[in-house]
Amino acid sequence: MLLYKYRISKTENRKGRIKLINLKFIKTRRSELGISQQEMAEKLGFKNASTYFKYETGVYSFKAEMIPVLATELKCDMKNFFEN
Repeated sequence: MLLYKYRISKTENRKGRIKLINLKFIKTRRSELGISQQEMAEKLGFKNASTYFKYETGVYSFKAEMIPVLATELKCDMKNFFEN
């Protein structure tokens, strides 16, 4: 069994460069706002929370077009998702 204390996902920007996404920030911010995984799943167009969970834990990588939706729902700036 693998436990991830801190994971980073990758997504490509328009120029094809890979950016690292801070998954810990996404999970923490969602929890702070009291948003369930099911609610986030629905906002991103998924049928259930298990699919969203796979993105939030790094099994799947967030797509570039998902970032603005995440920023809106998590009430933050898109740059907050990316590592320095």
